Amino acid sequence: MAQELNCTYVPDRDFLLDGEGSVEIIWYVDYTCPHTRRVRDIVRRSPARFGAQSTAVVVRFILPDHDDAGAELAIRAAIAAHQQGQFAELHTALFEAKPPFTQESIEELASGLGLDVDRLRRDMRSDETDEKIDFDRRALGDTSHVHIPLIFIDGRFYEGAWAEDAIIDAIEKPLGVRLTLAGNDFFHWAASAGLVLILATIAALIVANIGFHDAYEAFRETEFSLNFGEAGFGLPLETWVNDGLMALFFLLIGVEIKREIIFGELSDWNRAILPIIGAVGGMLVPAGIYVAVNYGGEYIHGWGVPMATDIAFTLGIMALLGSKVPTSLKVFVSALAIADDLGAILVIALFYGHGFHLDAFLWAVVVLAAMFALNWGKVYNRTPYLVLGVALWFFVYESGLHATLAGVLTAAALPSRRPADGRSVAMQAAAIVDGEDEPEQVGDAAVRRLQNAVDRLREPGFHLQQALETYSNFIILPLFAFFNTGLLIIGSTFSPLAPESLGVMLGLYIGKPLGIVGVVFIATHLGWARLSSEISWTQMIGAGFLAGVGFTMSIFISSAAFEGSELESVKLAVLLASTAAAVTGSLLLWFAPKIGSN
Repeated sequence: MAQELNCTYVPDRDFLLDGEGSVEIIWYVDYTCPHTRRVRDIVRRSPARFGAQSTAVVVRFILPDHDDAGAELAIRAAIAAHQQGQFAELHTALFEAKPPFTQESIEELASGLGLDVDRLRRDMRSDETDEKIDFDRRALGDTSHVHIPLIFIDGRFYEGAWAEDAIIDAIEKPLGVRLTLAGNDFFHWAASAGLVLILATIAALIVANIGFHDAYEAFRETEFSLNFGEAGFGLPLETWVNDGLMALFFLLIGVEIKREIIFGELSDWNRAILPIIGAVGGMLVPAGIYVAVNYGGEYIHGWGVPMATDIAFTLGIMALLGSKVPTSLKVFVSALAIADDLGAILVIALFYGHGFHLDAFLWAVVVLAAMFALNWGKVYNRTPYLVLGVALWFFVYESGLHATLAGVLTAAALPSRRPADGRSVAMQAAAIVDGEDEPEQVGDAAVRRLQNAVDRLREPGFHLQQALETYSNFIILPLFAFFNTGLLIIGSTFSPLAPESLGVMLGLYIGKPLGIVGVVFIATHLGWARLSSEISWTQMIGAGFLAGVGFTMSIFISSAAFEGSELESVKLAVLLASTAAAVTGSLLLWFAPKIGSN
């Protein structure tokens, strides 16, 4: 929403209620909204607390979707009063009066303030009033997801609590608030996760190529152990990252896949068929190209490396391209990447384990059965699943299957339920607060009930994703990139024509767009699915190239498929092909003509 807003004071259009200070508070008002009326006193007191020279309060107006309380009449009257120089007076009177408003009740208020009622009546229907309402509507942009009261402080939408101290902190901006705002801006930037991954990769390449390659390798192989008495379990740091921390990453992927299958884009077959078959084509064709290049060779088992798409990089690049990428194409690529992730998970689980130990596998089955028993019993608390998920990870690792499979299985075991009715939860929250002896001082028991009510708004997997997603994007994946991309380029024996390297590069750069676009073209021309009218074929080809950014997932599979110098070569091939695919796809999307433009 923020990109569409005009959140700065416009002197010849806006109404300045109080002050002329450097801190601008833009306040969208609906005189009939009870929430706006509650926040009004806090907003009104801000200039008095900070001084008129430091804070300026600007009033804009927002019309409700359903006006059965005279909201538009009240807004038009306030604008008309401004034309007589008495906006602040009628603004205060409207808040002190009780809705609903009628023409007669508003004229009575105006008369009591000494306004010219006949002129007020004419000005309420004037072109100037219509223009002011239209300006405020356009300045706010898309109101389909707007919740009032709406307050913008220095051009930033205020998302905090409707409590005086919280709003005052947002106005004062102490150090902690400034750091939080800066962090939120960065973390919510769609390309931030990809940027951190790039920085981690560059850091690893620098360390490995300026004389610290041996130290880097020694650090990766440093053993970290967990001991309890005589028992112990130790693994190299690289394995802890690749098999341990990445299990959390795959847990989040599993949560996302499950949500999309049950509630999202993959839940409706008519919407899901195109991205699913696109993902299938985008996996089979790269794998086929790799097999063709390596047919009869010793490295044919690496066919899974070029199959994967890095969803973080792909969607991050699309976010940077902004309006150059139609929304329907972003939705298509998101669904395709999720289906692609599901395919990659199955490939890893079935083809890239290391040996097999039946006893550990049976224990893993027992643990997984216990998790599904909790699901069947409608246990929605997340803690038991996480505890059992750790045990499941251990037994899956010991069984010889790839340990990250435990993350996906844990996600599958988490119970699902449709989101609660928001209005019912809001009514419950209001009843809990109203039931307190002192509603302004909510007790501990009431806070717990409020937390339970809010928790019920979404399924357990959503809350788990909210808790872990930032750690995954900005700690786990960068650590994975750092531990796996410290490739020795200076003096490297890398050969782009080596079958394993050539197969990966051709698979990612040629196979991905060829497979995705080719299958989608066939499906749409045979009538199996329909391509959105917003998407041109040039844009689809660009998206196909962006799907060739394998990076995280391709490097992950290569670590399971190769070792030694071949692993180094394949990783470098992934980096080169992913970079080329990213550049090509970005250029195609940037210069692709929009549908309907001449």
